[in-house]
Amino acid sequence: MGHTQEKKLSPHSEISVLTVGPGTSLNDAFGHSAFRIRDRQNRIDVVYGYGEYDFGAPYFYLKFAQGKLHYLISKTDFTRFYQIYNYYDRSIKEQVLNLSLAEKQKLYDYLVTNYKPENRRYLYDFFFDNCATKIKDVTNITLNDGIVFKKPKDFKDTTFRTLIQNNLNKNSWGSLGIDIALGSVIDRQASTEDHMFLPENIHRFFSVATKNKKGDLLVKQSQTLYSKKNTIAANNFIFSPLSILSLVGLGILFITYKDYKRNAQSKWLDICLFSITGSIGILLLLLWFATNHTGTHQNYNLLWAFAINILVVGQFFKKNVNQWFIKYIKLLIILLCLLTLHWIIGVQVFAIGLIPLLLALAVRYLFLVFYYNNHHSTAP
Repeated sequence: MGHTQEKKLSPHSEISVLTVGPGTSLNDAFGHSAFRIRDRQNRIDVVYGYGEYDFGAPYFYLKFAQGKLHYLISKTDFTRFYQIYNYYDRSIKEQVLNLSLAEKQKLYDYLVTNYKPENRRYLYDFFFDNCATKIKDVTNITLNDGIVFKKPKDFKDTTFRTLIQNNLNKNSWGSLGIDIALGSVIDRQASTEDHMFLPENIHRFFSVATKNKKGDLLVKQSQTLYSKKNTIAANNFIFSPLSILSLVGLGILFITYKDYKRNAQSKWLDICLFSITGSIGILLLLLWFATNHTGTHQNYNLLWAFAINILVVGQFFKKNVNQWFIKYIKLLIILLCLLTLHWIIGVQVFAIGLIPLLLALAVRYLFLVFYYNNHHSTAP
């Protein structure tokens, strides 16, 4: 197979799109897409896919966090490809493309050229340049941008966030992390073609697409190569974000009630809350301004994870806080109200697991304003 690029496909060759179903972990929750090139006459049956990690890249984890990591196009024998996803019990669907021999050769040559060491790397983007969008783009290049994409049956316009969350359990830690890390930019409505950043939508859109304006179907045959045997186990509610953060919220409310009754302040709690929310806020700012991730911009989680909180923790170590600090806590209450407004009018959708924590924070901030107003505080 060392000189595959010199091979000419036979008239009986086929090129198909493979759609792999989701797995059990967050990184494979959205499935996978790949090309299969099969030509018995030339003894070719290989799978090309985009989105393979390059673990040999220098500063791998730093570049991954910064959104500057180059991914690779991969090449695998179909038998091995099938065995891997069979082992992990992930469904495999195949759509044979309706291509002429010249078009098949063009697509195959493109993949072979793309797989060369000097061409294998590309800058990955979860929404616009991933394993699924590459399938659409390469197929479109093959057909001179002639593909006409139509809306599949039961298609509904929606936002990027909804498209992501439809593939996740909304009350899972993965879902919570995504909703905290990704900003309001993904709450805008995705265009019809932008839905194809998900492998399952590549399958849906390709099934009704035509390869030209004449109306020739893009897919001439579809089949399921492997059906998933087991259903994904439901998340344990006891250890879910809503459950854990409800306990945390109740703990904050209970301590706040006890503080109110004894006219005292549990400073350790406030030090923890301000340190944690401030640290999360700094992380969100870094994701917004110090990385190339497009989905982390304009993140209004900063209204509760207020980065400046980490800088004012020193106030809790004083016998009497400065007068400005009381105004600062009032500002935090206003920011929580703004967050609620952003949520209601749809500027950004926040994680449901955060609700008990946000309520507890609001009550705690109100208590602190009450407590400091009734105790001595120093001048600015």
